[in-house]
Amino acid sequence: MDLKSQYRKHQELINYLFFGVATTLVNWLIYAVAIKIFPGALTLCNTLGWLGAVIFAYVTNKIFVFQSRKRRIQDILRELLLFFGSRGMTGLIEIFLPVLLYHIGLNQTILGIEGFLSKAMVSIIIIVLNFFLSKFLVFQKKGK
Repeated sequence: MDLKSQYRKHQELINYLFFGVATTLVNWLIYAVAIKIFPGALTLCNTLGWLGAVIFAYVTNKIFVFQSRKRRIQDILRELLLFFGSRGMTGLIEIFLPVLLYHIGLNQTILGIEGFLSKAMVSIIIIVLNFFLSKFLVFQKKGK
């Protein structure tokens, strides 16, 4: 199999991972700009970064990853609500699960970062959860 056919075969997953990295960069960029404008306002800057990243992720997931063809306003609003709701839920998991794992013993320091093992494990869980929630809940195709 050539590279082109491999891409076509795994296009959805490859695009999801590519735009996931881009979404992270959007989050960091917004945070970096916001922290210059609002020094010390970490919660506000993190929130702005997360919000911008989720909007970016919705658009890229809709168009490039899951190729949703829904154009009616009520369908788009439903997708938006489901997307933000699912990302909000996984966001809460991402905030609180590492702390829980840290306190039950997954508190190893990796690369000089305390508790990084629990953070890394939760990140993997979140990536997988977000993919399946987007694929099977938010951007589900008719007849599937």
